[in-house]
Amino acid sequence: MPAIPSAAPLPRRTRRDRLGDVIHEVDSALLALIRREATGARDIEVVFDAPTKDWAGRRNAPTIDVYLYDIREDLRRRERGLINEYDEGQRIAARHLPPRHFKLSYLVTAWTQRPEDEHRLLSGLLSCFLRYDAIPADLLTGPLAELGAPVPITIALPPPEDRSFADVWSALGGELKPSLDLVVCAPTDTGRRYEAATLVSAPPRVSMGGNNGWPPREDAPRAADREMSRGSRKARKRTG
Repeated sequence: MPAIPSAAPLPRRTRRDRLGDVIHEVDSALLALIRREATGARDIEVVFDAPTKDWAGRRNAPTIDVYLYDIREDLRRRERGLINEYDEGQRIAARHLPPRHFKLSYLVTAWTQRPEDEHRLLSGLLSCFLRYDAIPADLLTGPLAELGAPVPITIALPPPEDRSFADVWSALGGELKPSLDLVVCAPTDTGRRYEAATLVSAPPRVSMGGNNGWPPREDAPRAADREMSRGSRKARKRTG
């Protein structure tokens, strides 16, 4: 049976494709999207803090909070097999596993002195995210941009059966507040890469022999040598 190839470390350019880096890149893309499409030139702070009761009591300026409260793999998007990597000569140099997709769930809330202003902010955020089925490519950086795969987003879908927004607020110790559930499905490189076998440059040669030198060892001629020898014999017959 052939040996199973062992995983080799990725090149330095892609070695940082870890889930932690992907979360940071998603945060940066969401921040840029909200500032570009929802808040505009208004003086509104955008943070990623947990909206606890103590945190809410310290708010004294209009704030949009984008709190990451859940991370789960999207098993429906998991792929099997290996993806080939090619060198300059279009030969397979290595193979790597397909990216895994993780659903990052954000609780998006608005914090102002008046409920009416909070509702206006939420309305602007809802319109912002409804314009896109995925994070715009020009806002993707780092690992997300290098993978070249779309980063889908959904907004205000019903929560899974095993989770409710009331449970999230209870865990945070705060009071229930109007919010948007934003889910980003981020592709993530696993970092598992397998080097390809050495390129074959010549056909195999077979050598046979006995014990203690008897019978003497003989090397079976290669196919190319046999063809060359056959061509030489034919040439001698024609000249003879």
